[in-house]
Amino acid sequence: MTDASAPAARRPGEPALTALGLGAPAPDPADASPYSFPGGGRWRTEVPSCEGPEALAVVLEEAARLDVPVHRISQGSGVWMLTDAEITEMVGATRERDVELCLFTGPRGTWDIGGSTRTESGGGGLRARGHDAVAGCVEDAVRATELGVTCLLVADEGVLWTLHRARAAGILPAGTTLKVSALVGPVNPAAYAVYERLGADSVNVPSDLTLGHLTEIRRVSAAPMDMYIEAPDDLGGYIRMYEVAELIRRGAPLYLKFGLAKAPGIYPYGHHLRELALAGARERVRRGRLALDLLARHGAGGDMAPLGSRLPGPLHRFEVSS
Repeated sequence: MTDASAPAARRPGEPALTALGLGAPAPDPADASPYSFPGGGRWRTEVPSCEGPEALAVVLEEAARLDVPVHRISQGSGVWMLTDAEITEMVGATRERDVELCLFTGPRGTWDIGGSTRTESGGGGLRARGHDAVAGCVEDAVRATELGVTCLLVADEGVLWTLHRARAAGILPAGTTLKVSALVGPVNPAAYAVYERLGADSVNVPSDLTLGHLTEIRRVSAAPMDMYIEAPDDLGGYIRMYEVAELIRRGAPLYLKFGLAKAPGIYPYGHHLRELALAGARERVRRGRLALDLLARHGAGGDMAPLGSRLPGPLHRFEVSS
């Protein structure tokens, strides 16, 4: 729950605008999220698009150099694009720093032979087409968790429910967390609540949702929310950096994702994209430093969840039948 006695964050430009008679209305207390992460804190951080051990090393090095706290590092190309040795190296490096590693699962519709994704409607989008695609996602999930990965990225409702059932049945470790990708993120509170009940431990919402939309979601769900503070171009290129304090106030518990606009896409990643991937990894951490500096200047940087924390707390689920 939130601390009602905590001072409100300063809004951007507030002292100067107030002096000029242009001050904004006071924030409505009813808009604030009542939720926090278990163990305390209202926000965590995530560095996405970290596509292998070398990029991971760059992220960890830059995070130490720029003093950027990192709770989670995620990869977007998929488990299948990494060797066992690469996954093991990434698991070891993140475990040493007490950072959660999240890898994407299996086939997605935009990469297979289905033609509907290339129509104007987009067809089924990123979702897993057919039994074999679901099976590929499950194969990735089992392989990754056996190698020590503790978080899996999912872009399909059926895959999410299947992996949640696998977790409940002990096929996946009980402590595995499931994260809904920004590629299929919900845009209304009813859909958000469904993802929570299907097994999501954090849900990536599109970065074009309004502050009011976040408040609507928080009236029906306490599941942690992920949001790109700067979204990649293929997700709109939205930059919400100046709103970070208010995004936290409305959306907590919230993962601040440090993405990168005006950068070429790198999925599925291969070594032919090495320099681009490493430069992007370095700049994403720098973007994180800029966002955290804004939070501090606005007096809202003090409610971060403890480093090393990763679990979502109690959530609502559909009943898993035997």
